[in-house]
Amino acid sequence: MIDKLEFLLALAREQHFGRAAESCGVTQPTLSAGVKQLEDSFGVLLVNRGSRFQDFTPEGERVLEWARRIVGDARAMHEEVYALKHGLTGRLRLAAIPMSHALIEPLTAAYHERHPEVQFTLLSHNAQEILRLLENLEIDAGVTYLDHEPNGRVTSVPLFREHYHLIIAANAPFGDRDKVTWAEVAQVPLCLLTPDTKLRRMIDGLLHDAGGERKPALESNSLILLYAHVRTGRWATVMPARLAATLGLTEKLRAIPVVEPDATHTIGLIVPARKPMKPLTAALVAEARGMARLFADQN
Repeated sequence: MIDKLEFLLALAREQHFGRAAESCGVTQPTLSAGVKQLEDSFGVLLVNRGSRFQDFTPEGERVLEWARRIVGDARAMHEEVYALKHGLTGRLRLAAIPMSHALIEPLTAAYHERHPEVQFTLLSHNAQEILRLLENLEIDAGVTYLDHEPNGRVTSVPLFREHYHLIIAANAPFGDRDKVTWAEVAQVPLCLLTPDTKLRRMIDGLLHDAGGERKPALESNSLILLYAHVRTGRWATVMPARLAATLGLTEKLRAIPVVEPDATHTIGLIVPARKPMKPLTAALVAEARGMARLFADQN
């Protein structure tokens, strides 16, 4: 049964029979037969298909929810039994929003020092994609905004509340200020993240409320590219001060707090709401809680 539920999860992830079969290491006929056996056992159609995969039926969506729980619990059970004999080993898959990248290194470094046999896969995704990956068991944990996360589906560990700063050349307009307003931010040439990110949507809303309708001169889904353009002195951007410090402020660049309003967001760790928790994930939650206390002491 577990292997057939794995087929269903792969189909939900890939939206294509051939790719789903390849990801499971089986042939397409084997995967299709496994899904058909599930349908026969439930006595309902789970997948709408013609010459190719279309979508899941309402019954299929419900079975998919159960499949995520059952497969997740089965993986957790195997991992825990293995850890009892061998200690923590294996691979931890973690996805983070771009704004949280400055947090990842302290978290993984502390984890690796305590559990050196664990390997990491680190991915960068937006908040919505992180939730999707977590639900489909493609990652073990995410670092993302916590302000509007769904209750009950995840266990969260708040790490810190981030304040946003204007990153601008020291010799540019407003570059000598101790703080700037969102209305003033709207007056400078901006390069920002693309609109699929929550930070960009938040910035757009704050600029709109401040009366600024100016579109960014440049947008990118890469923080490195944004920062490279800011370093030329021709553009400015808005990002958390902690991230700007990680990327490297120079004498020519300043990070100026943006106020009126002083917008903040809580960033933290999310993992599936499952008890018992997978050992690798439980160890990550423990490290995150320790890091949260450290950040609280620093603030």
